[in-house]
Amino acid sequence: MSRYTPLPVTRTRRALALLPLLGAVTLAAACTTTEDPPGSAPATTAPATTSASAPPTEPPSPSASTPVTIPTSAFVELPAELRKSPRRTTPVEEALPKLCGNEFGTGGRQVTASAAMTVTYQKAGEPSSNVPQGMIHQTIFTFDGDGASGYLGRLRTAVQACPSYDQAGIRVTVKSQALPGVGDEALLLTRTWPETSLNGERTGDTASSQIAVARVDSAVTVLDDQGWEGTSGNPAILDRVVRDGVRTIDAWQR
Repeated sequence: MSRYTPLPVTRTRRALALLPLLGAVTLAAACTTTEDPPGSAPATTAPATTSASAPPTEPPSPSASTPVTIPTSAFVELPAELRKSPRRTTPVEEALPKLCGNEFGTGGRQVTASAAMTVTYQKAGEPSSNVPQGMIHQTIFTFDGDGASGYLGRLRTAVQACPSYDQAGIRVTVKSQALPGVGDEALLLTRTWPETSLNGERTGDTASSQIAVARVDSAVTVLDDQGWEGTSGNPAILDRVVRDGVRTIDAWQR
């Protein structure tokens, strides 16, 4: 049982400059959802080289000339001091976050492959007996043509229509900001909600978690940071992971 009420990627390569995050911009409208909380345990199949699976909404493009496989090596791995457990494969539909609806599953027919893995992290220097601090679900899509740019465009529009939503009776607010210098284009979403105790009582504090989305040429990666058992995620770790993840995907594509 959760301790808290749950929260609920031809190339012209641009330099991957590492710049600080911009301030968040609050978006406007409201929706509801029934997603599982960040503290929920993901599916845990055995780690393996991940073959591309069908995207959550549309089949792969019939125009793809050759099959695409997304290997385990395309996914980010945490440094040893932050790694609570090894990467593990996760079904794409379970790894993708949901806000008001299926905002992150709108890859369309230009998707040529998709796969997902989960990493579980801890605070550096903590003993192995401690519980994890959180987990990050990473999904990678590959696209034909301009499909990757189109995906980011649709996602921005969908997020603008979902500034807040209800989850298990808790109002969750959503803020969006650009991530300049991360991949070819990137977006960061921050979800914030009133923190509650094990008994469901408000503590007076807030909890938050983040989602980072980055395009690297014809691939897009979605990283969903979830604090352990409904607690806050770690923004500093997610920032490191998305930047390392972009470098990893860029190296795979070369």
